Amino acid sequence: MSKTTSIAIAAAATIAALAAGGTAVASASAPAQAPAQTSAASSAATARSAVSSSGFTRRQAIVIAKRRVPGARVIKAEREWEHGHRTWKVELRRGHREYRVYVSIATGRIVKFRTHHS
Repeated sequence: MSKTTSIAIAAAATIAALAAGGTAVASASAPAQAPAQTSAASSAATARSAVSSSGFTRRQAIVIAKRRVPGARVIKAEREWEHGHRTWKVELRRGHREYRVYVSIATGRIVKFRTHHS
């Protein structure tokens, strides 16, 4: 699991715990309230699944593309279908070359990479 995904999951779990009114913290100190602890845990699990089902964001796709082409600047980033995958198409420019990096929204992997000399 990538560091960014781990941070997103931790943030979602924290938000779910806060939305539950802090019952996860209260139930940790009072063992008689086991059902509240279970509901907080299920809320955190639901939040994690919501984060993972939404996939990689535009910002995350840009970071992945810039790792592939260091020193390039982003021209455009948009959603597209590529090779049967819902992807982010990130267009970059470095010097006289243009790059198109297609990042899978579901997995964060580069599906396609193209270079054009302008």
